[in-house]
Amino acid sequence: MHVENVTLSEQRQALTSSTLAFTVCFAVWTMFSIIGLKIKADLGLNDTQFGILVATPILTGSLSRIFLGIWSDQYGGRIVYTFQMVITAVAAYLLTKVSTYPMFLVAALGVGLAGGSFAVGITYVSTWYPKERQGTALGIFGMGNVGAAVTNFGAPFLLIAMDGQWQGVAQVYSIILIVTAVLFFIFTKDDPSLRHRREHGVKHASFREQMEPLKNLQVWRFSLYYFFVFGAFVALALWLPRYYVGAYGLELKTAGMLAACYALPGSVFRALGGWLSDKLGARRVMYWTFIACVSCTFIMSYPATDYSVAGINGPIEFNMTIPLWMFVSLTIVLGFFMSLGKAAVYKHIPVYYPDHVGSVGGIVGLIGGLGGFFLPICFGIMNDLIGVWTSCFMLLTILIGIALVWMHVSIAQMNRRDMPELHGPRYLPELDKLANEQN
Repeated sequence: MHVENVTLSEQRQALTSSTLAFTVCFAVWTMFSIIGLKIKADLGLNDTQFGILVATPILTGSLSRIFLGIWSDQYGGRIVYTFQMVITAVAAYLLTKVSTYPMFLVAALGVGLAGGSFAVGITYVSTWYPKERQGTALGIFGMGNVGAAVTNFGAPFLLIAMDGQWQGVAQVYSIILIVTAVLFFIFTKDDPSLRHRREHGVKHASFREQMEPLKNLQVWRFSLYYFFVFGAFVALALWLPRYYVGAYGLELKTAGMLAACYALPGSVFRALGGWLSDKLGARRVMYWTFIACVSCTFIMSYPATDYSVAGINGPIEFNMTIPLWMFVSLTIVLGFFMSLGKAAVYKHIPVYYPDHVGSVGGIVGLIGGLGGFFLPICFGIMNDLIGVWTSCFMLLTILIGIALVWMHVSIAQMNRRDMPELHGPRYLPELDKLANEQN
């Protein structure tokens, strides 16, 4: 990292510009959570088809992260970020010109490039900060996830303002994104590492060299963590409006606002997660995240059940389902800890792989994004096949349990390797000394 000659003002400018741009990109990336419901009604789609539609942009955003991350290492985040936003804005506008389900899926692939902005942003932002401050900086940048809340809260009102025409929403989003791209390019500077390479004639690493760290199993373990803390976050941000409408019979505007209650803490506390990771350690934050999340999803997994028991004046009917207020509260807690976990995962990367932030961050982001692609489809398929709305949380409970066990086993193995004296004879020197004195 070459941050010796970087001023505090330059750091703030890079971080602020990148975070605002990521917020806009994330709002565009998740806009199908709202306009997708209108498209579903217009085309008469089932839940599986709807799940595929809202997940398709997530696929492109995920797959593009590895390449965008590497290109950001090679050519600088400023130019790659700007180029990515311009292309996405064009795709969002062209979305309004299609009318068939297959063409919607093709257009959604283009819109999905918005999700690739994350890999570009973390590469760009990390080059402006020293290691001891990267967790906080990347946590602040990751707050751009609040774009999901912006869409879930604001898009329904924008849809109403457009007389229910989803095409108007997509066009407004495309205009905002192109303006953001222009402003970002004007108000930012090239990465310090890129400037260093230019000044000293240093060649950038080849694609093969950038991919070298991906041989490490540790990278894929980080990817599994992110598959949940980010992928499941995106999946639920997309799915919750549909869940509230189907499971609780709410109107779209209300469903969007309640979904925003989940997405908001799932974004804004990422900076806190980065700060805690810097101060207390990313491992500790990950333990908090997984334990809290598995508790929430386990409770939310309980299916609605109608039954009756004999009473003095006849049978008494019961409906065992989670009250709406409790369900919303659990989503807020879930989103909060996911937010901490997202920052904690990315705190690991510049520490373990300082010269490969783009490639490692890209593959971790790719796998995490694939969670946002596959999970909504799984939610829709399970809903169509078994008709249990809470089945999505059953799946998430299993997923978190696997990640928690793998993390704990890996940490235990590292401790055993690095501190073998703690795994030898079961005695403590202080107690042994005391016993000898007593004898």
